[in-house]
Amino acid sequence: MNPISFKHLATDGRARRGEAVTTHGTFQTPAFMAVGTQATVKGLTPPQIGETGTEVVLGNTYHLNLRPGSERIQRLGGLHKFMGWSGPILTDSGGFQVFSLSELRKTTDEGVVFKSHIDGSMVSMTPERSIQIQAELGSDIAMAFDDCAPYPASRDEVEAAMGRTHRWAERCLDVKRPAHQALFGIVQGGVFPDLRRESAGCLTQMPFDGFALGGLSVGESKDEMALILGDTTELLPKEKLRYLMGVGTPADLVLGIGNGIDMFDCVMPTRNARNGCAFTSEGKVVIKQAQYRDDESPLDPDCSCYTCHTYSRAYLHHVNRAQEMISGTLLSLHNLTYYQSVMNGARQAIEKGQFEAFAAQIASIHGETQPILETH
Repeated sequence: MNPISFKHLATDGRARRGEAVTTHGTFQTPAFMAVGTQATVKGLTPPQIGETGTEVVLGNTYHLNLRPGSERIQRLGGLHKFMGWSGPILTDSGGFQVFSLSELRKTTDEGVVFKSHIDGSMVSMTPERSIQIQAELGSDIAMAFDDCAPYPASRDEVEAAMGRTHRWAERCLDVKRPAHQALFGIVQGGVFPDLRRESAGCLTQMPFDGFALGGLSVGESKDEMALILGDTTELLPKEKLRYLMGVGTPADLVLGIGNGIDMFDCVMPTRNARNGCAFTSEGKVVIKQAQYRDDESPLDPDCSCYTCHTYSRAYLHHVNRAQEMISGTLLSLHNLTYYQSVMNGARQAIEKGQFEAFAAQIASIHGETQPILETH
């Protein structure tokens, strides 16, 4: 029995609308996953996360291994029980976090040795250890440990990281996992289309349950990201889930969907919320600005979330300027709800054969006149 199943319900061009089934529940695609790096989506309780329409939460191997430790979480009943979330959970492999440490790490073919950002101790992460940690966490979807090259990087650097990613992928597959846990491979290759094609060709010969595009949204231009999406995604199996890691703005999401991506994650909706920035159907709202001091209107007139249903922009301005904790919570509730409304709107548009118009509308609201779809 496969740990995850995926079926198409509709297509419109390359855009796909589907449904994925895991041991801990079903989620609709395209799906946006709320980032819960340290077993919490910052500022929100699990019931509040559910209220936003979120169906999948992401946890992070790097952070949870350092604190409180995967073995402790396993002893306490696994990540679902530990964080009080009963729905599907995906765990990142920790590769991107290790990559971001830069001067604090040393990478070899064996794995990565890095300095803990918590206490300065030296920690070793290998492909085998990454999968073992994710097995102990008990997530529904685990990610292979990959080597993410920086941007910009030379072709030689990117090619070396890609080769290491492929060798590590084989080692990840050899590690025993819980029967319910799917494993996704991660396509690398930087902004070099031929390397991306080579990586996709190599990894799709391996028995992964789904595939991700990694190493994007790390500094490259939107045009470069669009080129990679259009050129690479179609090389991935149509019957398996496709995940674009760490992306992004609402316009980025519809760009990805238009190129056949099924799953997304990004800290943007919650991080921006904590900084007083809301995504709305009318564009961005920076709530700390003085123009909202006496504004009695809801944050987003087209949103039915608790924040928009209950509070005025004036109140949200006040709690943000007063640095009250509730400010981040209320804006996170709204932003995640808005992101899920974009996903739901995309699913409906695909079903009606109207995705291109929907994508153009979202892109225009958020400062881009037209997303680049089906780029070659």
